[in-house]
Amino acid sequence: MIIGVRTFDLYIPGCRSLKEKRFVVKSLRDKIRSRFNVSVAEVDHHDLWQRVKIAVVVVNTSADYTNGLLDKVLQIVESERRVNIIEIQTELL
Repeated sequence: MIIGVRTFDLYIPGCRSLKEKRFVVKSLRDKIRSRFNVSVAEVDHHDLWQRVKIAVVVVNTSADYTNGLLDKVLQIVESERRVNIIEIQTELL
């Protein structure tokens, strides 16, 4: 069994409140969840308005499938115009 974890450290320019941040994060999280059968969670920077760290987790028997799915999630995050990617980390367990 392969567990793939990809974390995205994101910057949300122009965000002026935690309410705005929650709206952007919820929208991105729902978009990822609706397209792929993965787990998505906000894991850091809870008290900062313009920063968020999101973790996406995939469990499968194939490392190739897991990597491919995480790459598709990356494309979704890159296409989101309201966020800028600061750092991406990937782990396969």
